[in-house]
Amino acid sequence: MLKQIFTALLLLCTVVVSAQITDPKATEFYEPVPPKVKADPVAVPPPSDAIVLLGKGADTKEWVSVNGGGAVTWTKEGDALVVNPGSGGIQTRRNFGDVQLHVEWRSPNEPDKEGQGRGNSGVFFSGRYEVQVLESNGSDTYTNGQAASIYKESPPLVNATSVMGDWNSYDIIFSAPVFDKNGMVVRPAYVTVLHNGVLVQNHWEIKGTTAYIGLHKYTAHENGSIMLQDHSNKVAYRNIWVREL
Repeated sequence: MLKQIFTALLLLCTVVVSAQITDPKATEFYEPVPPKVKADPVAVPPPSDAIVLLGKGADTKEWVSVNGGGAVTWTKEGDALVVNPGSGGIQTRRNFGDVQLHVEWRSPNEPDKEGQGRGNSGVFFSGRYEVQVLESNGSDTYTNGQAASIYKESPPLVNATSVMGDWNSYDIIFSAPVFDKNGMVVRPAYVTVLHNGVLVQNHWEIKGTTAYIGLHKYTAHENGSIMLQDHSNKVAYRNIWVREL
């Protein structure tokens, strides 16, 4: 009982503090800067027990638009699916809990863009916990918003981003949060990320739903979709598969 009371008070304090934060810069930090390492994307074919979410011909049968669940209107380029800016993100038809996810992405060749405007997108679990997609090889931004960060939470251990226009790979192990009947967190979400084969997030404990402004906090939810973000940049995706754990 005492533990439950303490947890409830801690949650209340977090909500109060978060409500006082109105400036997005308050949750950005720039140091230390993750060192750069050179690595090549890992193109892993789906194993026999995987669900192929995006394969040959960029078949979108496993996806719907986040705007009302209609058909996907992103652009197909061979086996890749490219963000159609302004059309909205896309999400899987299926819901997932604990998973292993492989995804390959490519930033657009737009050297005039800087910071968060440089190939911005994101991979979301349960539609709410984001692993950032960004061209972070040739431009600086806040470190908890660069490629492979847990957005506005955890910078990557190193910066393994490929040069602009080249493919990147993410291999992500995601453990979904568990809530009790009262909506309290029994187990937080955890995530491990390999970027181009390099460990960049090591079993990171996610603090709550990704937010641009304010502290992250949990709200009880069921398992949800995997989502790819439309952030107005023509980021391409290919070879996406998932294994349920």
